[in-house]
Amino acid sequence: MPESTWKIHEIRQQVAVIDGKQAPSIVLKNTRYLHSVLKKWVNGNIWILNDRIVYVGNEIPTKLTNTEVVDLQGKVVVPGYIEPHVHPFQLYHPQSFADFASQSGTTTFIADNISYVLSLPNQKAFSILDQLKKSPFSFYWWARFDSQTEIENEDELFTNKSVLEWLERNDVIVGGELTGWPRIARGDDMMLYWIQASKIKGKKVEGHFPGASEKTLARMKLFGADGDHEAMTIEEVENRILHGYAVTLRHSSIRPDLPILLEGILEKKLNIFDHLMMTTDGSTPSFHQDGVMDKCIQIAIDAGVSPIDAYNMATYNIARYYNMNHLHGLIATGRFASLNILKDEFSPNPEAVLSKGVWLKRDNQKVNSLPKIDWGHFKPLNLSFKLSDDDFQFSMPIGIEMINDVITKPYSINLQFNKRELPVGLDQSYLLLIDRNGKWRVNTMIKGFDTHVKGFASSYSNTGEIIVIGKNIEDMMLAFEELKKLKGGIVLTENGEVVTSIPLPINGTLFDGDVEELIEYELTLKSEMKERGYKHSDLIYTLLFLQSTHLPYIRITPRGIYDVMQKKVMLPAVMR
Repeated sequence: MPESTWKIHEIRQQVAVIDGKQAPSIVLKNTRYLHSVLKKWVNGNIWILNDRIVYVGNEIPTKLTNTEVVDLQGKVVVPGYIEPHVHPFQLYHPQSFADFASQSGTTTFIADNISYVLSLPNQKAFSILDQLKKSPFSFYWWARFDSQTEIENEDELFTNKSVLEWLERNDVIVGGELTGWPRIARGDDMMLYWIQASKIKGKKVEGHFPGASEKTLARMKLFGADGDHEAMTIEEVENRILHGYAVTLRHSSIRPDLPILLEGILEKKLNIFDHLMMTTDGSTPSFHQDGVMDKCIQIAIDAGVSPIDAYNMATYNIARYYNMNHLHGLIATGRFASLNILKDEFSPNPEAVLSKGVWLKRDNQKVNSLPKIDWGHFKPLNLSFKLSDDDFQFSMPIGIEMINDVITKPYSINLQFNKRELPVGLDQSYLLLIDRNGKWRVNTMIKGFDTHVKGFASSYSNTGEIIVIGKNIEDMMLAFEELKKLKGGIVLTENGEVVTSIPLPINGTLFDGDVEELIEYELTLKSEMKERGYKHSDLIYTLLFLQSTHLPYIRITPRGIYDVMQKKVMLPAVMR
């Protein structure tokens, strides 16, 4: 459970405001605000001292020395929005995403820790988390129990000591997500122990159960899962509710399911809105051009959900479920002063945003940027090796065929491999995964990725290894060399020239700049890839999930080509 952050002398000052001995820092008067427990709009005044609401009611303070008094007659105030399921490594990083998301009212985040576990020792990772805690927004974290892929040193990364160190932190409030849940079903008592440890410490356990049967849901509930965000149909929502799960409805760049799910809930007249949450599930940058949690709220209102239920699904319901409604999700005495000021209840994109008592937006204009943090613990990507002709040996029988953005299946390769260039227009390309330290490589073919990409390289991947794709060996080598110059990124090349690139200098996976700038980079890359036959919707997720063994059916991993269903390596990695 998150701990309160106020020291004794701060609490005495807060009480002194009530007693008229000290002036509040801000008073929002004549407000019409959402009371999430009463589920109605209430008129009153909100007193704030620094980062905390100290009073909500009809009174005006007797002492107003140096107090900023804001008259909100005609406006609506709601709690700051909470994003309950963030993957803050989709090219952006936690600080840049929070800075961006705050402008549309999302100021609290419950986030994935996988990038830290895979790249840093715990103490260095914790120093970054502690930096984030000093900023005027709120980050809480998951503790992952598995890597989502097949890596040789998983047992060294996910040790009992390491996982329990994460679970000891008060800002870690979730165990999971459980992408590796089949291991528990097969008898992995260590993962089951971590689930129990999470629950003993009062933390929720988040599932990851796409397409799960009723019996699988029942088994995982018995093992300790509390919630799941993978429902893709109204029937799957109902099944999770029937088995006692907390259900988070998803609207993401690869699963924009929210409108369909809400339509089904309303058609069936399911009275479950008090038990639902919403998430954008770590969507890629350009998906957020029109918002973050405000986007979900707007979809819900447009679908016919009552505004109060829509706002509660992105605020109070989340805070209550995660046992932090003493801090978040409710406009009431003692909570953080994280508030969104709206034109009206039908317009969730706020005109003004307060986050922990700091104005981040006023009159529809950004007035504060969140402080930068030091990413120096992440080593820069220094690729000290070159690719040679030996690395481009593609004489294997099995390739990877893309069914959609993220689902892949095996196919039989019947091409001749003695050419340095495949014909453009062909929907097959060379695919190389290579260790960032140059120790090993995995070669195969990929079908359904593109028709005209000659050279492509990315250091953005599930494990941070290097993905190289293309139809021309020289252009593939050029893309890799450009990647080396950038010290990480995504590069598209053609006919000996760089077409476009995204620099990712933080660990070779994260952009060191504003999300608004990153969106422009991503849109350019998506446009160029679409021109060259990439027909799917989300290239960034494709790169992330090529290695992810929690999805069917075949993956390229550091161990080799991996059969997900059979749990075995089909073709092993080759040492260089």
